[in-house]
Amino acid sequence: MQVDALALHVVQVAAMTLRELSDLVGLHDLELKSARAVCVVASMIGVLFAGSTVLTPLYVIYKQQFGFSQITLTLIYAVYVIGNLASLLFFGHVSDAIGRRRTAAPAMALAVVSTLIFLFAQGTGWLFVARALSGLAIGIGAGTGTAWLSELIAKKNKARAAMIATSTNFFGCAIGALMSGLLAQYAPWPLHLSFVVYLVALLVTGALVFFARETVAHRVQRFTQLSLRPRLSVPRALRAQFVAPAVTGAGAMALVGFYAALAPSILAQELHEPDHAVAGALFFELAIVLAGSIVATQKISSRSAMLWGLALMLPSVVLLVSAQVMASIAIMLLATALCGLAAGLGYRGSLQAVNLIAPENRRAEMVSNYLVWVFCGNAFPVIGIGVLSTLANPIMASMAFAAMIISFALLALFSGSKHAR
Repeated sequence: MQVDALALHVVQVAAMTLRELSDLVGLHDLELKSARAVCVVASMIGVLFAGSTVLTPLYVIYKQQFGFSQITLTLIYAVYVIGNLASLLFFGHVSDAIGRRRTAAPAMALAVVSTLIFLFAQGTGWLFVARALSGLAIGIGAGTGTAWLSELIAKKNKARAAMIATSTNFFGCAIGALMSGLLAQYAPWPLHLSFVVYLVALLVTGALVFFARETVAHRVQRFTQLSLRPRLSVPRALRAQFVAPAVTGAGAMALVGFYAALAPSILAQELHEPDHAVAGALFFELAIVLAGSIVATQKISSRSAMLWGLALMLPSVVLLVSAQVMASIAIMLLATALCGLAAGLGYRGSLQAVNLIAPENRRAEMVSNYLVWVFCGNAFPVIGIGVLSTLANPIMASMAFAAMIISFALLALFSGSKHAR
């Protein structure tokens, strides 16, 4: 009964949040058919990204059941980025050619396959395959969905489309982690029920996407007409300006990666809190603060948001290490809120900064280059922490992570200030 009441409360809160978000982004300004399509596409992005965090509270359980090391745990998390990068490099512009629905459908199918592999996983190798496919599905689906939203809303407000895409991304991450943590702690079949629930969500959302309004009028009819050759570069004249947003985006997503991959282990080992629901709730806090900061700070300029995000990274990682040293849940909660605010401002500001400096005919290419930095920042520091945790101890690894984030922040602050002058 307590689980049912808690689940009902979460659904009510989520519904209130979505209503408020709908009012804030102004969906009532759109035609009814477009508004419905916006809701469906935003839901697709949110549901896909929820799949990236369903695993977060379950890492500790998998580690115990399959007997792998902390390094392997971080590699399972990071292999997700291989799928992201593959989607970015080879499939980033496919939906421009064949249409949004025809690209979203395979992405949803890949997500279903990934979920089924997680559901029936019999060993560590299964997790690697499922995680890579999940990254590929999310990369294709999120890129397609973001372009789709831009076309559905472009006549009203292009910035609104970007805000909906980024905020639903993190709302989905928040719900995925919280749902998985609650089910793992209070319901039977901790390694299976979360994926059953998520599979249902994917199937329902996929059915709705099938009927959403298409926005690409002229589509190629044969796949042989597609070009999958990757193009990633930054014009020479803009490289100095590109450094600050690229480093900021990498630092912001490194914070997210730290929580998504390592927070449950830190809670269990350093803070003596093995509750899987708490692990899910901690990432829920991070993602909700992050998404809320994206929605609530739209009037702040991209440069100001980026610089504030960088400045807040410094105290946030100091608090993060302090929470582990002092074994304090209270400090951990405060650090999580500050990390969410820093990551939200940094990510939103840096992404918009890249959009502002990019030439019209090179914008997609420059944004893709920026996202490569973001994905690498999300994955590679996590691997380093896993290695250091094994060779030394988790606190030393977190201190090294904090030093890296501070270095990133100072580099980007210096570069951003220099460019401003």
